[in-house]
Amino acid sequence: MHVPVMLAEVIERLAVPVGGICIDGTSGGGGHTAELLARVGAHGRVLAIDQDADAVARLRARFSTQPACVVVHGSFAEMAEIAARHGVVAADGILLDLGVSSDQLDTPERGFSFMRDGPLDMRMNRSAETTAEAIVNTWSAAALTDALRVYGEEPRAARVARAVERARAEKRLTGTLELAEIVSRALGGRRGPTHPATRTFQALRMAVNREMESLETGLEAGIALLKPGGRMAVITFHSIEDRAVKSRFAAHVGRWESLQQGGQVWRGETPALGRITRKPVVADGAEVEANPRARSAKLRVVERLGGNESHVSGDAGARGRESQDGG
Repeated sequence: MHVPVMLAEVIERLAVPVGGICIDGTSGGGGHTAELLARVGAHGRVLAIDQDADAVARLRARFSTQPACVVVHGSFAEMAEIAARHGVVAADGILLDLGVSSDQLDTPERGFSFMRDGPLDMRMNRSAETTAEAIVNTWSAAALTDALRVYGEEPRAARVARAVERARAEKRLTGTLELAEIVSRALGGRRGPTHPATRTFQALRMAVNREMESLETGLEAGIALLKPGGRMAVITFHSIEDRAVKSRFAAHVGRWESLQQGGQVWRGETPALGRITRKPVVADGAEVEANPRARSAKLRVVERLGGNESHVSGDAGARGRESQDGG
């Protein structure tokens, strides 16, 4: 079963009110969703969104007796349209828990993992057209290199791409273990705790699901949907995602500047945000030991400002352990 990462930290910092409206844009196994439902109560509402049809079926079964929960099959990139369709004009809390779920990783036929053999699929939404198999067999070596370098941050991306190109010239690549072995040989085999194919599989998954494009769209949609005082929390597992979240939030965390002729002007994108976490919150040692997936997780939370923004922004409400990487 999927274990929700930093559950207590997320719920504390979102601080959703009783009777509030929340959007869980990546409901997955429903762990965060269940706690949000408990917080808003019977008179609140939670939109639970997921693009994985299997997850949606499980969510609908799990929350079938809770009318406050509306489960929607879709991407958080479509959050604005989904919210409008269900009569949600503004939200008190929005959560995005990025990346692949434990359920997806543990199902070989989904093709996300190189630990067990399965088809090169990697689609979170199985109705999507592009698969990892299509990418590794049809993309040019240059395009593969770019994807591995940008999405996987693979320092030897060109070497991996050339190895894939040579292998597919002999036969079409179709299996996860087959691809993992090609990548491993290209990089000289395993020499540490991390499998050599980790970055390649990350990059392919992100390319298949257009994750960075969806993240950019979803962040802006979520920010626009927040009520004044509403909060948005995002959990990332890769540095490329965390940088994107940090940058987008920072663009909205502006400041008021006094004008010589009097009055003030806002320097920053609107709507204005204040930081609830100045540095990303990370899981404590006990959680990492119990759930190793939490090791790389980073949580950032912001609040939509209203009234006198210049007096509200800062670090208010942030408690608990925060990382010391300088943000």
